[in-house]
Order: sequence, then C-alpha cells, then structure tokens
Amino acid sequence: MSIRILLTDDQELVRLGLRLVLNAFDDLEVVGEAADGNEAVDRTRHLKPDVVLMDIRMPHTDGIAATRTITEAFGRTRVLVLTTFEEDEYVFGAIRAGAAGFLLKDASREKLVEAIRVVHQGDSLLSPTVTRRLVETFARRGAPIVASARADKLTAREHETLRLLAKGLSNTEIGAHLHVTEATVKSHVSNLLLKLGLRDRVQAVVFAYENGLVVAGEG
Repeated sequence: MSIRILLTDDQELVRLGLRLVLNAFDDLEVVGEAADGNEAVDRTRHLKPDVVLMDIRMPHTDGIAATRTITEAFGRTRVLVLTTFEEDEYVFGAIRAGAAGFLLKDASREKLVEAIRVVHQGDSLLSPTVTRRLVETFARRGAPIVASARADKLTAREHETLRLLAKGLSNTEIGAHLHVTEATVKSHVSNLLLKLGLRDRVQAVVFAYENGLVVAGEG
C-alpha cells in the first residue's frame, strides 16, 4: 500500500516539483496539496494522509500552528517539516508542535524519500544540519541545568542508549557501540520513551540536552 502524502507549501511551483518527484516512486502517492496552514488542517481532515510535508513560513496560519493542530487532532498523520529555514525558533517550534521530522529543502531526493518512509514507519528524523544546530544551541547555553527527576527512572543501559541517540546515532550504530542487537536497542528506546513520557526520538534528543544528560561537544 502506498504512503499517502499531503503537500503544504505556499509556492505552487514547489508543490508541483515535489509532486513530480514523489509520484515517481511506486510506494508514494501525493493525494493533495495545501497553500497554507488552514488548508493543510482542512485537507488532512478530509483526505486523511499518512504524511504531511509541511512548510513553515506561510500566509494566514503558519506551519508550526498547523503542525500542532494536526498532531493533536489527527494522531495517525505524521508531519515532516520541509523548509529552507533552519533558525532555532523554527526548529524548536516545529519539534514542540509535534513534528516527526525536520528536513531542509536542500536535501537530496533520496534523503527526502527516506525521511518520508522513516516518519511513516513511526520513527522520527532530524537532518544532520538540524541536529548540529540543536547541539550548537545547547552549547551556547553553557552549563547544563539539573536533570529532571524522570531521568532517574532509566536504567544505566537506557541512559547510555539515550546519550548515543542524542548524538544522532541510528539504532544500528547504537547497537554496534553497545554490542547488542538492533532489536535490543529498539526495546531500550521504547522503554526510555515510555518512562520519560516522550512521544518519539526527536523529543528524546531535546530532553537529553535540555536536562543536561548530554553535554554538547562531549566525546
């Protein structure tokens, strides 16, 4: 079954280009388009797409507000933010609004398709550039704040998994580092998300840095 996609961007030519690119893949199907956040919410309600590709800066309702509404009202639909902007306010705004991923528009076609498949499977994704911006932001903040008491619920292995996850490692890479299988890593990730009350890996990365569990720049 194809992954059903809604394109949201205020530039018609951008939507046209994305439609041509994505419809070339057998497992992807663009089912609709929206030119602003209001339309995105309305089309999501009627079309029930699996994934919404969401621009940030748009007239009327922006992409962050639309992302928040969609993730709260249509939990099955995943939002992948696709934008030219990488300022911190947009990254953090999109993440806190519930976006499953954040990709810059200069990403390759292969990266875009991979990102859509990743978020559709229930995982989350941050582009390397965005992850670097997150790390730089926390580095500028100086000393970490006191860790949340929720972190005390984690086992030592879950702590280590979270630390590696926050550094941008995939499950396969974390497994190689810890000398365990990928299935075991997935189990650790599921457990730590449950214990911390977090929705996905993106929120886990932010939690790790905001609570000083990972220090930007450490090895």
